[in-house]
Amino acid sequence: MSRHHHRDRSWAPVPPALPPGVRVVDDHTHVASVVPFSREMSREAVERDQPPVTVYSVDEQLALAQSVGVEGIIDVGCEYPHLRTAVDMAIDHPGVVRAALAIHPNEAVLHGHRGVPGPDGLPVSYKPWHDLGFEEAFDEVRRLCVGNPGVVVAIGETGMDLFRTGAAAEEIQREAFREHIALAKELDLPMQIHDRDAHAQVIDTLLSDGSPDRTVFHSYSGDAEMGRIAREQGWYLSLSGTLSYKGNEGIRESARMVGLDHVMVETDAPYLAPMPYRGRPNAPYMIPYTLSALAEVFGMSVADVARATRRNVREVYGF
Repeated sequence: MSRHHHRDRSWAPVPPALPPGVRVVDDHTHVASVVPFSREMSREAVERDQPPVTVYSVDEQLALAQSVGVEGIIDVGCEYPHLRTAVDMAIDHPGVVRAALAIHPNEAVLHGHRGVPGPDGLPVSYKPWHDLGFEEAFDEVRRLCVGNPGVVVAIGETGMDLFRTGAAAEEIQREAFREHIALAKELDLPMQIHDRDAHAQVIDTLLSDGSPDRTVFHSYSGDAEMGRIAREQGWYLSLSGTLSYKGNEGIRESARMVGLDHVMVETDAPYLAPMPYRGRPNAPYMIPYTLSALAEVFGMSVADVARATRRNVREVYGF
């Protein structure tokens, strides 16, 4: 039987709660997407004679997160139909959920049907909302940001992704990225960056256009050289479960390089569950696992690292 057949799709156990009085924020997550993701995990599990996977609602996910000390989340809407979802979730959960909005780099090339197959080998697939041109979709990002101050706290995730999109569409992504950079500066909002297999291109664009005052690399994936540039530029690194993966010494080294006052933690749920739960569904309650990995990197207590990430969230997002 294949290893895949036996892959555990169940939720990771709830980690011990952070010490009393210590609270953190999940800097980047997609909790509405956890619902269909875990539903699909459950379907696959049952198909393989494994127990079904529990499907937690948004409210249940938030309650579970708060029970372990994750007091708030930044929910990221980066596909056209998810923009309003993230804003509504923040409005419905004041003080707990804030929104970040953008058109994801992979989505930017699909709007107006300009997609190009990438190294991932997947066929280009359009959804009904991709009939809209990019500018029309981007106008909705602007409208929701302007109309919901304090609810939308960041532009993101924007950037470049040369894994999912072929080189022939690289300039389309770059132009979309530049428009998001300009919007973040215009509205004086921080920016969350998606950077996959595009380190040089993302850095080049940020340096040529001038990065927003508070620039955050979400689920940071760079090497030590990129960490050095981030330190020079004052950029922040948001660290996901990938921080705990065995081969990612470059990520850990970069975190040490920028220092404790320039790191945050995130889940990027439903993906990127930390070790030893890689491959299982992810949700904000799992933040303490990533905090533990970050505490190891700095040789400090989980509580001290947690407090630092919370200070950085306040510094960057103002809450």
